[in-house]
Amino acid sequence: MGLPQIKSEIDDSWIYLERTLTKGKFHKLGKHVLKDNNVLVLNFDKYGVLTNKNLLNKGDLNNIDFSKQTTKNVFSEKSFVQSFLESIKQKMYGNRK
Repeated sequence: MGLPQIKSEIDDSWIYLERTLTKGKFHKLGKHVLKDNNVLVLNFDKYGVLTNKNLLNKGDLNNIDFSKQTTKNVFSEKSFVQSFLESIKQKMYGNRK
C-alpha cells in the first residue's frame, strides 16, 4: 500500500485516504461530484503489530463530530512591516503590462 498520507505519532496510527471525483450530470452543470471518499485507519501497538483497522466510507464520515477549537499559529502571522511592504510591492508590480 505504500507510505500513509497521515502518520500519527501520538497513538501510532496510519491513515490512508482515497478520494474519487467524477463529472456531474447535466443538472450539476458538469461540476465535479464526490463519488467515493474512503479512509483506512490502521492502529499499531508499541511493537509495530497491527491491532485495529477501520475503514470509513463517505456515509460514515458525515457522522464524525469534529472539534470547534482552533489553534493559533503565531509563526505564520505576518508582522505589520511585512504586510505593508507586500502591499507596496503588489501596487508597484500590479500596474505593469
